[in-house]
Amino acid sequence: MDKVKEKGKGEEAKFFRSEENKFKITARRNKLIGLWLAEKFGLEGEAAVAYYKEVIVADLEKPGDDDVVEKILRDCKEKSLDLDESKIREQLDFFGSEALKQIEGDS
Repeated sequence: MDKVKEKGKGEEAKFFRSEENKFKITARRNKLIGLWLAEKFGLEGEAAVAYYKEVIVADLEKPGDDDVVEKILRDCKEKSLDLDESKIREQLDFFGSEALKQIEGDS
């Protein structure tokens, strides 16, 4: 019985690490795309930092990427930046790959 409990605890810890890693990668991805967009919007310094933080927070509204995509679409429209949903999702994938490389490099 103790071996079963130990295995269960090990699986639970593995799951927790996996979920924590996914969260870190997504947060880093959102930071990267936020900084990329901030540059396109002409934001610098604290304004750029504030913007990428807005992107990170937007992703906490609902599961998946739709909340981030919707925020970015609204912001692009407001700033007259011509980015459609497919381009935004493409950039999310690109920055997701970059975030994964960075997180793995930090480990």
